[in-house]
Parts: sequence; C-alpha cells; structure tokens
Amino acid sequence: MKQDKADTWTISEVAKASKVSSRTLRHYDQLGLLEPARSTGHNGYRYYGQPELLRLQRILLLRELGLGLETIGEVLDGQADPAEALAVHRNWLLAERDRLDRMSRTVDATIAALRQGETMTAENIFKDFDNNPYEAEARDRWGDRAVDDSKARHSAMTPARKQAFMEEYAALNQELARCFDAALPAAHPAVQAAVDRHYKWICASWTPNAESYLGLGRMYVEDPRFTANYDKVRVGLAPYLLEGIKIYAAERLS
Repeated sequence: MKQDKADTWTISEVAKASKVSSRTLRHYDQLGLLEPARSTGHNGYRYYGQPELLRLQRILLLRELGLGLETIGEVLDGQADPAEALAVHRNWLLAERDRLDRMSRTVDATIAALRQGETMTAENIFKDFDNNPYEAEARDRWGDRAVDDSKARHSAMTPARKQAFMEEYAALNQELARCFDAALPAAHPAVQAAVDRHYKWICASWTPNAESYLGLGRMYVEDPRFTANYDKVRVGLAPYLLEGIKIYAAERLS
C-alpha cells in the first residue's frame, strides 16, 4: 500500500488495502469508532496512521465475531493494549477453527455413513454442533442481535476468562443468599449492591435496558428451569432477586 507523508495513508488507500469502502470508513468516523489520525482542508481529507490501521483490523475481527458496531466500540474502549487485544482475538480464531474442524469431522462421518448405507444415531449426527437449548427462546424474547452479540462475546473469551465468569456467577449468588438469609429488604443498599453485581455480570454477555433486565428477572421466576437453579442456592432466591431487579431497573436503568 502506498504511503503518504509521515507514515500515513489516505482514506482511499486504506479502503483499497482493507477492502472496506471509503463510505464505511467515514461512517465509522461519524460513530467515533475509527477516527482518522488527522483531517485537512475544507473537504476533510482523512489520513490514517498505523494505530488507526491496527484499530480497523480489530474492528474487522470483531465484525467476524458477529458483534454490532455499538458493542465493538465498548470492547475496543476497554482494551488499552493492542497486542493483548489481538491475542484475545487470536484465541477466538483458534477456538473457532477447532470448532469448525470438529463439525467438519462430524459431517465427514455422516457422508461416509450415507455412502455405506449405514444409520447414524441422533447423537452422532449432531455431535460437536454446540447448540444451546435456550437459544431459540432467547431469540424470541430479545431478538437476534442480542443473542448474536452474546454468543460473540462468549466466543471471544479466553478459557481463563470463561472460568472467571462462572466463578463470579457463583460468588454473586452467594452474596444474594447472604442478603436473603438476613431478610434484608429489596431496597437495602447491600441488596442493591448485589443486584448491581448481577447486572454487571449479565453485561459481560449482553447489555439489557430497564425493560429487558426486568424481563430477565421475571423469567427467573416464571421459568421453572431457572427457578430450580436459584433454588439450589436458596429456595425463594429467584423472586427475591426479581424484587431487587425491579428497584434497580427503575432507579438505575430508566
């Protein structure tokens, strides 16, 4: 790619090299997602340096993950070290490669069985397809974008981050249980602090607004599968959490 002065590239050069249209690059600029290194003249000629090109690379990687532009902005703003951020994205790419390899082997086995006239079990037909039994229901409740963003965020987590995610889930449930045992009202600062911790835990997967967060809390109570999970911690914990969510959503998210 031809360089402009001072190791910068014009918007047309960046568009050609990245295969991202100039119009899209300008849109990214308007969103504050990818600002040029400098702009000149009345026509606002844009020039990009290496930091901007590296940021664009990360944007494209996250787009491959299926994240929306708003979510990408949140992810990038939380990653100060470009090399560390790219290492996380690389881990996702390797994990995705391994997942596709496993799916490919399952398809190969299916082809071989069909050609040989053999019958496969249902388990072997869908082996390594990693379907989430709650996904269809989640799409009905919150839409494709929310579910796709959530799946992408989880795919981008390192194994250590996934472990920490589940440990935080267990820890916040224990904190809620302590509040429950103490019979603290839903509006109590300790309960609201626990609910805030729950909301931030949810935001690692998906960022709900007041309405959708309240809907999530109601699902914990109305869906016996979720209620049973909370009952394993304390019987009655799901409705207790819902009462806390009602106050939190009204005061913090409205």
